[in-house]
Amino acid sequence: MSDATLTPTTPNPIRVLVAKPGLDGHDRGAKIVARALRDAGMEVIYTGLRQTAEQISSAAIQEDVDVVACSILSGAHNTLLPKVYELLKAEGAEDILFVAGGVIPDEDIPFLKERGVAEVFTPGAPLQAIIDFIEARFPGRGRAAGQPE
Repeated sequence: MSDATLTPTTPNPIRVLVAKPGLDGHDRGAKIVARALRDAGMEVIYTGLRQTAEQISSAAIQEDVDVVACSILSGAHNTLLPKVYELLKAEGAEDILFVAGGVIPDEDIPFLKERGVAEVFTPGAPLQAIIDFIEARFPGRGRAAGQPE
């Protein structure tokens, strides 16, 4: 999968930016999530590896996305994820749904949720749970809301 927009299959799709913040070099999970979101009718923009918080925030605003989904395995989640949210907030884009996934210890999840992350999906989370969480925040815009497949 290249750093490109995956074509949606529904009108007025939910737009999702999938990003890999920091020095993490493993993106298989992010690509699987990106494809599942696309297959669920969302428009997905994948930024690629090793993105800074500034690059992620800037891309989210430029692409006018509804959701930022960060995948992080490096252990820097308590630093990088709040920084992404603070940058979005500074640009007046705190209404963008911000979710995260990856190797994030359970004890760190409350800290992240207090700092703007709406939900954290840890390894083994069903893809459908991620799709359902996002679609529930955008009634009338996903396949679950009755749009054609």
